[in-house]
Amino acid sequence: MQLGKLNTLTIKRFAPPGAYLEDVQGNEVLLPNKYLTNDLVEGSEVEVFIMKDSSERLVAVKETPYLLLGECAFLEVVEVNPFGAFVDWGLDKDLFVPFAEQRHELLIGEKYLIALLYDYDTDRLFGSMKLKKILSPCQDKSLEGQEVKLLVAEEGKLGRNVIVEMCYEGLIFKDQQIQQLTTGQELMGYVAKVRDDGKLDIRLEIPNDSRYDLAEQKILNFLDENDGFLPLTDKSDPEEVRALLGLSKKTFKQAIGKLYKHRRVAIEAEGIRNLNNPRVKN
Repeated sequence: MQLGKLNTLTIKRFAPPGAYLEDVQGNEVLLPNKYLTNDLVEGSEVEVFIMKDSSERLVAVKETPYLLLGECAFLEVVEVNPFGAFVDWGLDKDLFVPFAEQRHELLIGEKYLIALLYDYDTDRLFGSMKLKKILSPCQDKSLEGQEVKLLVAEEGKLGRNVIVEMCYEGLIFKDQQIQQLTTGQELMGYVAKVRDDGKLDIRLEIPNDSRYDLAEQKILNFLDENDGFLPLTDKSDPEEVRALLGLSKKTFKQAIGKLYKHRRVAIEAEGIRNLNNPRVKN
């Protein structure tokens, strides 16, 4: 069984405080009575999270915390004391973040990006703001073009920092932010480039020509739903394009060019007109 992770264990025996679960090596851990249901019998398999209680004893719980060992999440500070801070990670016992693992002062009620780590010396779980401890440089060029899970972090000078698949550091450049991003948001994106320093350039659009096909369909859908007219031109502000279509200005212009070439739209001074819309007057 592993601290900080979900474990599938077998009920070995029942006792007054609860059920004792066993792993394949014969190690036991208590699952307290409040988690027991009538369908559980000796030999039943149960998925549990392993942690330590307030007396530093191993205990199994049925709740799943907001993050597992080696992951990070935005967690709210609920207490600060002379030794560090405590954050709410979805369990009855709050997670301790020592001062040595903080990058700056933590304030009660605020949320911060925290990683869940394990201290081999003390056999304890703890929280840390030093994300380098769970992230590594990416050397896998085959990730380019692949869809990946993102956790949105803080805004930097060049763009929005993201955690990619809980493994790598990524960046969405400001001109590639085709939608509103909020700290702590989880979404899918695409790896545009694996850089030499091991960090990833991320896009929210598919980083190949197929994104133009999707962009064309978005534009045509908008035209169908808005009487055949789109109030955007190649001179429109990029923010207007993102707000109406969720596209970058570059992708919008490329898609409009293709639609115009195939005589599906007309480009007017005030916007784009659908030539195939029956409600459009000649």
